[in-house]
Formats: sequence, structure tokens, C-alpha cells
Amino acid sequence: MPDNGRFAGLTLRVGAFHITDRAMKRAQESIERALAAGTVEEADRAAYLSAVRRYFEGFSKEARAHLRDVDRRLEEINQVHFNLTAERGVAVKRIEATDAVLHDLEKIEGQAQS
Repeated sequence: MPDNGRFAGLTLRVGAFHITDRAMKRAQESIERALAAGTVEEADRAAYLSAVRRYFEGFSKEARAHLRDVDRRLEEINQVHFNLTAERGVAVKRIEATDAVLHDLEKIEGQAQS
């Protein structure tokens, strides 16, 4: 025996999405009318569930592919960030080393003039 409350909940959850796919939109509108009229047949239910599966499996695949792309790009950015941080550390050490030499040079030149 089908769980009508759960089915109605699913239709509400699906209906909350902004659906642009015409076939899914028709299936949603059709099942909402049938639910409102209390005339949901097993064939209607099966057709709706099939449409939901088809739409959301495709949607899920697309979202997962997008997530993989974003993760890949974040990894690249993190690598660039890591490399730039290392470069910055080298530049700071170079500045400290050259400043130390220049500081010593100034002291030596100052002593020579005295």
C-alpha cells in the first residue's frame, strides 16, 4: 500500500524547486491537480515518480560535475596561494638579509668617516 502522506510531501518538496524543464513541469502540475482532486491513480503516481527520478538524477549529475569543477579550481587556487606564500617568505628573507648587509655597511662607512 503506498504511503500517500509521504508521496504528497514529495510533491510539495519537488514543487518548491524552480522547474524549467517542460516535461517535469507538466508532471508536477498534473500530479498537483490530481492530488487536489483526490484522484491520484497508481499510473499517475508511477509516471510522476519516473519524471521526478529522471529530472533529479540529471540535476544531481550536473550539480556534482559543477562541484567537482569548483573543487578542482579551489585546489588550483590553494596551490597558487601556497606558492605565493612561499615566494613571499623568500622575498622577506632576502630583504632582511640585504638590509642587514646595508646596515653593517652604514656602520662601517660611519666608522671610517669618524
